[in-house]
Amino acid sequence: MSKRTADDHGDLRLKGGERPEQMDVDMDKDMGEFEDEFEDEFESEDEIIEAGVDGRPDAEREAEEKEHAMEVDQGTFIVGRSKLEPGQTLAPDLTTYEMLHGLNTPWPCLSFDIVKDSLGDNRKAYPHTMYTVTGTQAESSKAHENELLVVKFSGLSKMDRGGDDSDSEDDDDEDADPILESKSIPLNSCTNRIRTHQIPNQDPSKPPTTLTATMTESAHVFIHDVTPHLTSFDVPGTVITAQQNKPISTIRAHKSEGYAVDWSPLVPGGKLLTGDNDGLIYMTTRTDGGGWVTDNRPFQGHTSSVEEIQWSPSEQSVFASASSDGTIRIWDVRSKSRKPAITVQVSDYDVNVMSWSRHQTNLLASGADDGTWAVWDLRQWKGNANKPQPLASFNYHKEQVCSIEWHPTDDSIVALASADNTVTLWDLAVELDDEESKDTAGVKDVPPQLLFVHYLRDVREVHWHPQIPGSLIATGEEFSVFRTISV
Repeated sequence: MSKRTADDHGDLRLKGGERPEQMDVDMDKDMGEFEDEFEDEFESEDEIIEAGVDGRPDAEREAEEKEHAMEVDQGTFIVGRSKLEPGQTLAPDLTTYEMLHGLNTPWPCLSFDIVKDSLGDNRKAYPHTMYTVTGTQAESSKAHENELLVVKFSGLSKMDRGGDDSDSEDDDDEDADPILESKSIPLNSCTNRIRTHQIPNQDPSKPPTTLTATMTESAHVFIHDVTPHLTSFDVPGTVITAQQNKPISTIRAHKSEGYAVDWSPLVPGGKLLTGDNDGLIYMTTRTDGGGWVTDNRPFQGHTSSVEEIQWSPSEQSVFASASSDGTIRIWDVRSKSRKPAITVQVSDYDVNVMSWSRHQTNLLASGADDGTWAVWDLRQWKGNANKPQPLASFNYHKEQVCSIEWHPTDDSIVALASADNTVTLWDLAVELDDEESKDTAGVKDVPPQLLFVHYLRDVREVHWHPQIPGSLIATGEEFSVFRTISV
């Protein structure tokens, strides 16, 4: 069992600890509505701080801009770093968002994945529609209530600017009511991590087969075919049978629970890696007959739990793994020894997460338990003896990094989530293209590469939507769907 426990902000666990209390939410399993933060009227007498990119109150920021553009008052409130005083709450600076929606679920969903759809790439017209899969984490005494949820978000509207720059063709749709539709599959165990994979259909007129791999607290990994559940959202009269709710395969190789799972992006038929708290990694492959076979010879090398696995986006036989032993290891599945080809000690703390750039495939980003995240050039990783330096390293966050992901089309943009209750967006090109920005940064101890700070209590995972530029989904105390005006 990994050592992490619930933090002081609540009982939503990341790797271990007590189960969260059930949220006081009345939501129909098959239909719900988003809570639009920008439509809320704050009636509390508590002081509300408007939290923008740097988290400062608007009045303070305006005064400083008039007096001295480059100097910052020592009282500046920085989201994720500063502490709220009694009676203070945070509210988003709505002028910094193009889209912002929130929703609650009966139990926390601390891992999710976005399903690629047939609605087209590079979508910009509002309102948006998104499809996701997620798994719940009910408290231990109610484990039987856990579910795999297949979800459709629709009616995701643009922020109402009151007529400002409202000359787009979709103005009439901006006030559409966001809708949540969901189909549930019983799991009876908490979801630690969930990832999707799509198998192309030989008939181009039919949708691809969408699979999910769900790593659970039971140590079992369940593979489900959720294609009929996705179809049911858009094809009236579709009936989901009890058989379709059952897993098409169950991986029982692991003796302990795990949090690392990834599908190969280069094997259309389906090849899955899963890692556990014993430091073992197993590979499961889809056979020509449509069945599933797990190789009982694990990949061994880590001395502690495997926290993250990422297949190479360019080499079919290569993958990387990150561990609480502080290392990242590079493997070749063709190796008969099942030992890593390269081992690099990247941190003195647990390495919780990593992301392999899809465009600059020599770049790998990692996030650790001490809040530090770094970018590595894999071309410098020549063997186990060398100790390469990161291309960039940031210690802005003071709590563990629990999710990190490269932008799907911009190789300089990175999103990450931290246990300090923030999602931060970073632009590495600022350092590469504007060295002088280091001397002109407006806020002390805030790197110029930091683009945006989004506050989300107990945030645990964040993903870019691959078909809607600049749009993100994050999960924590609630789901947050947003797009900033800065990306």
